[in-house]
Amino acid sequence: MKRFLVGVTALATALVLTACSGGGSAPGGGAVAQGDPAAGTTAPTTSLSPSSSSPKPTPTSSSSPTPTSSKPKPTPKPTPKPAAKPVANPADVPCKAALASPGVSACVDLSALKTWLLQDGKVIYGPVKQLPGKKGHATPTGVFHVSAKVKNYHSKAFDAPMPNSVFFLPGIAFHTGSLSVYSHGCIHLSAAASQKYFTTLQSGDVVQVVA
Repeated sequence: MKRFLVGVTALATALVLTACSGGGSAPGGGAVAQGDPAAGTTAPTTSLSPSSSSPKPTPTSSSSPTPTSSKPKPTPKPTPKPAAKPVANPADVPCKAALASPGVSACVDLSALKTWLLQDGKVIYGPVKQLPGKKGHATPTGVFHVSAKVKNYHSKAFDAPMPNSVFFLPGIAFHTGSLSVYSHGCIHLSAAASQKYFTTLQSGDVVQVVA
């Protein structure tokens, strides 16, 4: 009786196992469950593609200003100041009376062949070259005063024009004349210098002549 029961139990167990495994045997006697993939193969997996890909932002043009190449402005060069004209030192003027005289005065240095115009003891013109009287007709020395002015004087004694004549003695004057030929007592000046003396000196102004 026990053997019969053991046999029935074994049969029932075999039926249950067969029902659970789904039946069938793999070659070589190994049981393979139905629906399982064959041994050694990997079941393909389905990768889910994203339903919608986020659009990449379109790059926008840079709003930064494009640098412009501007040429640097040249630095203006300072305008050079004109060189100051040297002013003669009154100490070089040998005419003490003319230096001490108020207002406009003139100084004539016979030996140096120079002459100056002064105002209140300061040099305002010169020295410029002058040519005095020759031997036998020397220009007098001393302190004199302007007595007359004649713009276009013509000498009757020498029948010669003497432009811009400024007289400080009878027959003796500053005027335009040769700077290579000595005079008969007058003070020869260049045309420019005689013009300056004529416009600057006035009647009564001091003229000092030193040897």
